[in-house]
Amino acid sequence: MTQITQFPFVSVSGTPEARGRAYGQQAADRVRKSAAMYGQTLVDLGYDAMARTRLIESFAREIENFAPHYLEEMRGIAAGADVPFEDIVMVNARTEVIAKARAEKKKAAELEPGDGCTGALILPTRSANGRLIHGQNWDWRAECAETAIVLRVRNDNGPDILTFVEAGGLARSGLNSAGVSITANYLESDRDFRQLGVPLSLIRRKVLEQEHFALAIKAVSTTPKSCSNNIMIGMAAGFGVDYECTTDEAFPIYPGADDLIVHANHWVSEVALGKLRDTGRASTPESAYRDWRVRRLLNEKDKLTRADLKRALFDDFGTPYSVCRPPRPGSHDNLSATVAMVVMEPAAGLMEVAPLPALNRTFTRYSLDAEPELLAAA
Repeated sequence: MTQITQFPFVSVSGTPEARGRAYGQQAADRVRKSAAMYGQTLVDLGYDAMARTRLIESFAREIENFAPHYLEEMRGIAAGADVPFEDIVMVNARTEVIAKARAEKKKAAELEPGDGCTGALILPTRSANGRLIHGQNWDWRAECAETAIVLRVRNDNGPDILTFVEAGGLARSGLNSAGVSITANYLESDRDFRQLGVPLSLIRRKVLEQEHFALAIKAVSTTPKSCSNNIMIGMAAGFGVDYECTTDEAFPIYPGADDLIVHANHWVSEVALGKLRDTGRASTPESAYRDWRVRRLLNEKDKLTRADLKRALFDDFGTPYSVCRPPRPGSHDNLSATVAMVVMEPAAGLMEVAPLPALNRTFTRYSLDAEPELLAAA
């Protein structure tokens, strides 16, 4: 990796197509890098242009059936960044596209670096200022530190949105002006990729478009998916719930007696484990202790702050197989790392993000209402 830089801030408004075009123009370089990275993965899997188009079009149809305005926004991004529209669909459906490609080519998923993540949510009863705190370490390809952005969407037809996302994507981790927050973690089960569903990134965007938390729950728990995923959502008013999702079911995990939710990359719900097989243990064996470590560190204090959550997410126990993962060999020439630490306070409309936190402790504070602010190193 070269010098670590903070994630660019992109702010857009207007119609879906107009804000997409502005997004593409403002983040053109990172959008192109993001598209090139996943496009090369398909090339490495032996896909020619025709096969790639066929693969991506199948997901474009799913998106159109789910929310046609997402395709309008993607067309705008493509035009603004001067890349093919199918590249933007690919970025937004990259989990599903690459997994389906591997299945078609009968290539092992272990060739990818682990899309790990450790997420945590602190209810207001445990926070020092009485506000919900929600955060995550995103573990993926180290080079994504140079392809991610923070996006703010001024929305004419719903809450404003602030999201950390791979450039070209519509959402990943984030919050909205109605106080809804979301993070998501990799999960795997024996039900995965038996059907086509809505790409996970667009389910996250749907959550962030909701004014009412009940409708955010509906988006997470009832939308058909292609694969498993763990989705944690928070409500600034004082509630949070985690859903371990398969393609067609969602298993809720509520805050514990300690008023915390912590989740890594293995299935926890006893109901879920009675109905499916966790097939992800081989790719994320350290998940067995990552959630335990974060919960233990958080429970060292009675009242918690954003700084306390950061401290827990910086944990290097078991490094390089740790909560905060330094760049380490992944697949082929890839390095796997904690690409970003994201800590949010939805009631305040703010998000603090550090790129490659195992190597860098400088955060930028992004806001629904203000310009980005570089913070002192944590």
